[in-house]
This record gives sequence, structure tokens and C-alpha cells, in this order.
Amino acid sequence: MLRQYELLDKIKSYDPDADEALINRAYVFSMKAHGSQLRASGDPYFSHPIEVAGILTDLHLDDETIVTAILHDTIEDTVATPEEIERLFGKNVARLVDGVTKLSKIEAQSESERAAENLRKFLLAMSGDIRVLLVKLADRLHNMRTLRFIGNEEKRRRIAKETMDIYAPLAERIGMYEFMKEMQTLAFRELEPDAYASIGKRLDQLNQGGGDAIERIQDGLTAHLEAHGITAEVQGREKHPYSIWRKMAERHVSFEQLSDIMAFRCIVDNVDDCYRTLGLIHGRWPMVPGRFKDYISTPKRNGYRSLHTTIIHDENMRIEIQIRTREMHAQAEFGLAAHWAYKEGKAAATAQHPWITDLIEILEHAASAEELLEHTRMAMYQDRIFAFTPKGELIQLPKGATPVDFAYAVHTDLGDQTVGAKINGRVMPLRTPLDNGDQVEILVSKAQHPQPGWLAFVVTGKARAKVRRFVKSKEREETVALGRKIYDEIVARLPMQLGWEALTEALKRLHLPDDEALMEGIALKRISDTQVMEALMPGSTGKDGVKPPPQRQAISIKGLTPGVAFDLASCCHPVPGDRIVGLRREGEGIEVHTIDCENLATGVDADWVDLAWGDESDGGTARLSVVLKNEPGALAAITGIFGGHGANIVSMDLTSRDGSFYTFQMDIEVHDVQHLMRILAALRATDVVSTAERL
Repeated sequence: MLRQYELLDKIKSYDPDADEALINRAYVFSMKAHGSQLRASGDPYFSHPIEVAGILTDLHLDDETIVTAILHDTIEDTVATPEEIERLFGKNVARLVDGVTKLSKIEAQSESERAAENLRKFLLAMSGDIRVLLVKLADRLHNMRTLRFIGNEEKRRRIAKETMDIYAPLAERIGMYEFMKEMQTLAFRELEPDAYASIGKRLDQLNQGGGDAIERIQDGLTAHLEAHGITAEVQGREKHPYSIWRKMAERHVSFEQLSDIMAFRCIVDNVDDCYRTLGLIHGRWPMVPGRFKDYISTPKRNGYRSLHTTIIHDENMRIEIQIRTREMHAQAEFGLAAHWAYKEGKAAATAQHPWITDLIEILEHAASAEELLEHTRMAMYQDRIFAFTPKGELIQLPKGATPVDFAYAVHTDLGDQTVGAKINGRVMPLRTPLDNGDQVEILVSKAQHPQPGWLAFVVTGKARAKVRRFVKSKEREETVALGRKIYDEIVARLPMQLGWEALTEALKRLHLPDDEALMEGIALKRISDTQVMEALMPGSTGKDGVKPPPQRQAISIKGLTPGVAFDLASCCHPVPGDRIVGLRREGEGIEVHTIDCENLATGVDADWVDLAWGDESDGGTARLSVVLKNEPGALAAITGIFGGHGANIVSMDLTSRDGSFYTFQMDIEVHDVQHLMRILAALRATDVVSTAERL
């Protein structure tokens, strides 16, 4: 454990003006507060916050951050209070300590909810001051170093998984690669002990067989660059076990087939030397195609800059080489901490690391614990691509991102209003995956809103969170509107008219907070018609077991969006003009069928609801079966009929071939049943059509 004077010496070595009295006061306060508490290792608990502070001194952080590290467990694990921390150490330290507190006392229904709630509060604190994140990462790193002392295997695995899922990606996102690698290695050792041991054993065998391969390659690279006038510090290392294991899994190869196990860094004086070094290395050894990346001209989202290449060195050995300046190297080792971004306040931190802002937006809109964790991992974990706005602004996105993801990355309003996209000047479908270097122009309309179908292809957490939020809001709004229509019909069945006070009394009897909760309950059949009638007018349904009066008027579905409050059944494809009924099951939206649909017989567990399209209802998808003669131009003839009648083909499948006849099943968009009948009549009058029927 670091002694008091040793900690002070480390801080003074890089910050001679540090507040010595403040640090000493924190050291003594924390030691007294933790008292005789012990860690699982048997060490005094006080040793943990001091070691965390020691880790942060290696990053040359300021005295407030070091004091926060020393005090970070006092509020949670001792009798110390936030007020006491603020009185003794100031508002800033009190706020930072509160942000870092582990929050383990939060009660939650499930482990994922606990983890999500901790993450939610932690991210909010982090957005206010990035030092919260630096202290938390150092805290987690030291906990991982001492993880082996925890006796409960299940607890060890939970901590390791949380580290792998949340804290290692967070470290990577702010460019703290050394933190990330050590966390991943320690978590990997706990989660996959057999794989960890196997890879470690093979690395040992490789070292014994290859002797001083790393040193030989290092010396060779140094000499080659010096011979051409470039002074470079060349560092060599083996990749860490988790990185090797992940590459084996991604490429589906064995350890023996994995060729780039060694990596080297060439640290030079300036950017010009970076590119000269790259040219000299490629001139001397062949590069592996597709393995060159220029993160100097297009830095990673966390600010990381470097040139990456993989070459085939002597003896057919693949090695990875990173080329960077000393300043880039400091950024790569210590990430955000190297820039002291926190000194410039929240604006600088979030400007340099916009992913923080994205995470805050995600946690504000996530509907559940699982959704928050899913979106956060997406935002932190995925590999990036680079696309450009028409004005040349660089937008970084995960691999597989689409124009909708791009639009939301530029601005939320742009994403909400997206109707189309031009990629490199060509109009392309919104589900098109973007490639590196694509220029994307988003086409918008103020009348547009997020579409539920986007959830099938968007990949960024921000886009998914925004679309899901809109869909849930729309579902609630339309479900309440449908419930209100059913409620009006139920009221019409009562023997006498009611005043507004009857609804107020009914809500009390049903123990509901407001009328919207009642309408939603009616639409989703959580509350039966009988319960509503009895609540509004006790005794109106007669004796127990007597059915309420039957439905008197059809309920209009005009103004409601198909697929939100109600679903058009895929078995009979009802369109406006058809006589329709609805099946109403508990917890589900109403399913709309045509009155002659054969599948209505299966709806014995549902209430039947008489429905009407309402005036000016427009649009539906009808399914047709068309038997065509096998003649040239037959398909063109029927598609011409659809086009001439203003019907759009949604899908077309060849279902059977019978000699000279082909049977197609087609889904077409029509205005109403009359429109459909005109199309069927035109098809039947065409020579190439044998039969045309609605399914």
C-alpha cells in the first residue's frame, strides 16, 4: 500500500503546486472513516482508495481528482455524509465523490436493472465532469486486480462480465487503451479460464521457439529507419490474450493460423515522419492488403491518431505496426486524461468526445434496463466507419450503419424528418449500409416522423432509442384513442345518460389514476365491458353471470394507424370497403378481419368487436392469386394493368408451375375494395390471365 508521503511525492513530481494540506486531510479522513474494515484479500479496506489514487497519479491528474479517489467509498461504506465531505473538502470534491459512488444499495427487481440504474446515474454524473469517469475506471481496474480474492465464483463472474461489457468499452472510448487491455485480460481470465490458460501456454511455447524474435524485429526496424535518416523509438510486444482470443473467434481460425500475434510501435518526431516511416516500411516489406488504416487524417471518435499497417516480415511472419508521434502516443496511452479536458469544463469534454452526449440521450429515452444496456453497448463497442455530410463534415458511425443512423448522428430533428437519402449523389434505400468515405445527403420532410420499420435496420443506440421512443409514444396515444371510441360505444349501451362525475367515480372504483389509463385498459381488454359498465353505473349489467347489452354501433377505426393500435390480419388482408370485425384479446391490439375470414373461427378466446372503416379511410394491402399463361410479355401485361390503375405492387411470388400456366401470389396496395374490384375485372379481361382471385 502507498504511504502518505509516497503518494504526495508522486503528485508533487508532476504538480508542485498541488494542495498538500487537502491531500493529507483526505488521507487521514479516509483512514479514520474506513477504520478496521477489511477487503476480501485481508488487507485494510483503506488500502483500496489509496491504490486507486496511486493509479491516477500515473495519469498526472489534479489534486481534486486524487482527493476524490481517496474518498470515493466513504459515503457508501462508512458513516461519512455528503454534507461532511462538502464542508471539509469543498463542493467540487463532494460532487465528484457522489458521482463515483458505486450505488450498490439501489433496490432493483433484477441484476440487469441494478446494473442499468447504476450506469444511468454514473453516465449523468460523468456528463457533468469527466473526472468522474477517470476515477471510476481506476476504481474498477484496482478491483479487477484483486478480484481473485473474492470467494464467491458467481460474484467474481458478474463483476468480470460487467467490466467486459461496460467499463472496458468506456476506457476504449476515451482512448485509455492500457486500462482497457488490462481490464479485458483480467476479465477474460475469470470468464474463460481454460481459453486464457491455453493461449498463455501457446504464447510461452512461441517465445521459447522463436527466442528473441521481438527484439530482433525491433532492432531491424530501428536500423532500417536510421539508415534513411529517421530517428524512431521502436517498441515491440505480444498482443494480449483477450485480443488474440477475439481474433480467433472473429476469423474462425486456430492459434497456429493466426499470424499477426506480434505488434510494434514506431514513435517519431512529427506527422511528416509518420508518413515517411510508412513509405520506408512498405518499400522494404510487402503489406497485407486491406490491413492499412490511416487514423491520422481521420481520427477515431475518441481522438486516437495513428497509422496502422500489417506487413509480411522476414520468414513469412505477419506483424502489425503502428506509427505515431510522441503526442499521439501520449493520447493513445492515457486518452482523454492526457489532454486534461476536464480543466476546460463539460463543453470541451463532450465536444472532443461526442459519444458522451449520445450516451446521455440514449439513457434519457431508454424504456427499460435491458434496452439501456443494449444501446449503451452498441454506442461504445462497435467498430467505426467514416462518412461525410455534403459540406465535408466527418461523421463516425458503427459498421453496418445506414443513412437513418447517419441522420440521427448529425441531429435528432434530421433523423426524425428523414424521408430518403443520396449516397455519393445517388438516391438509395434507407436500409443501405454505409461504407467508409461515403458522402451522404439526407432528404427531409417536416411531415415525416420516425417509422417503426426503421428498427429492422438501424444499428446505433441513439437511432434505436429515438425510434423506439416515438413508436411507444404513438402506440400509447393511438391505443388511448381506440379505447376512447370503445368507451363511447359502451356508454351508449347503458340504460340512461351519464354526467362527467360518473367517470370520476368509475376511476375511483377501478383504482385507476386517470381516464387515459382507463381507455388504454379498455383497448387492451385489461378491463372488460362489464367492469366498465358496473363502475359507471352499478347494477346496470344485472345479476352475476348475465352478459352486458350487445354492441349497438360499429366502432370507427378512422384516424388510427394500422400496426399501432390495431393490426390488419395477414390471413384475409382487409381493405377499406370490406365488412370488418375485430378480435380483442387481453394485452394485445385489436386484430381486424373481413367478416367472411375463415380464421375468425379460431378467435373463440377473444371478444368480437363490430368495426367500421369510417369516412374517407384510404389505403390497404390486398392479396391476389393470378394464374398466367406462359407467354412472352405476360408479366409485363399485368404489371401494366396495376400501373395503369394506380396500384403499387408490394410483393410478388411465383407459387407454382403447371405446364403452360404459372401461378403468382401478389400483394398490392389499393385505395378501397371498389378499386380492387376494378383491377380484378381488368385482369380477368386480359388474354394472358387465366384466373385472378382475391385471397
